[in-house]
Amino acid sequence: MRSKLRSIKVMARGIGLGVLMAAAVMLNLPMGSNGTFSARAEVPLKVVATTGMIADAARQIGGDAVEVRALMGPGVDPHAYRQTRSDIVAMTRADLVLWHGLYLEAQMEEFFHDLARKRPVIAVAEGLAMDKLRGHDTYADKFDPHVWMTPVLWKDMVEEVQATLTEARPDHADLFATNAAAHLAELDQLIAYGSDILANVSVENRVLVTAHDAFGYFGRDFGFEVLGIQGISTQSEAGLNRIGTLVDMLVQRRISAVFVESSVSDRSVRALIEGAAAQGHEVRIGGELFSDAMGADGSYEGTYIGMLDHNMTTIAAALGAEVPAKGMSGRLSGAGY
Repeated sequence: MRSKLRSIKVMARGIGLGVLMAAAVMLNLPMGSNGTFSARAEVPLKVVATTGMIADAARQIGGDAVEVRALMGPGVDPHAYRQTRSDIVAMTRADLVLWHGLYLEAQMEEFFHDLARKRPVIAVAEGLAMDKLRGHDTYADKFDPHVWMTPVLWKDMVEEVQATLTEARPDHADLFATNAAAHLAELDQLIAYGSDILANVSVENRVLVTAHDAFGYFGRDFGFEVLGIQGISTQSEAGLNRIGTLVDMLVQRRISAVFVESSVSDRSVRALIEGAAAQGHEVRIGGELFSDAMGADGSYEGTYIGMLDHNMTTIAAALGAEVPAKGMSGRLSGAGY
């Protein structure tokens, strides 16, 4: 760069501004409006993340130093997702690929292992301490991947993303540390809010019935019994026996609300409601929860904070607690509770 600038200064002694600008273009140097030259601005780190939750963490921490693309948008089920041609192009051109791991993106694992031979590809959740993870209901050697369901555990994920970005761009370590600290403070506020409103749900009503077993970490941290029609993976089958058992439980325990999920068909949940009605017990849909994907792009619910604010507020309201009209910070749309 210095030699390029020196060459232009020599040329400038005997030529006009027009020729000088042409020389700058030839040497690929940006030029200010006053005819001065500056070093080219650093190109943001190109990051591709599989889920919206990981993408949000990268944006919160990276700020302007990163350019983040999420492969899976609202309503997308990561358990069944397969990479598209455009996904492959994006990932092969990225500086860094962040995937969740813990067998969440089960259909893409082979691709990620192959890509890792050519560029940085990090399974972020696999850096978490094993003693904080729940076992998998199907595979003895795997864990429940739904760690984003509680901000208590998601704080560890944020720190993993910070470490990964710092390794990729160590010159931005201070920026990443500052942004991560601010985001972790927001997560502490979210934990305090959730703990407060969920504690107002009566003990007998702290039963969360959903389409699949995605809320285990949530139940563990906030004191709820969680029952999914399907297992941890949406690829598991919801048999008639399982639905029949849950219907009997709804009736016997007088549970009045069940929840649908934005990324899973509501067919099995509605089968529960119909089964309970056949036995003379009314069960309603307590709201739609974000389980494996966040809300609409550009919305508050399309951020991690907004996603969990919505879930906590929806669950607490449906199960009998008083909640703020629009959630923790007054930004929820109000749909679903």
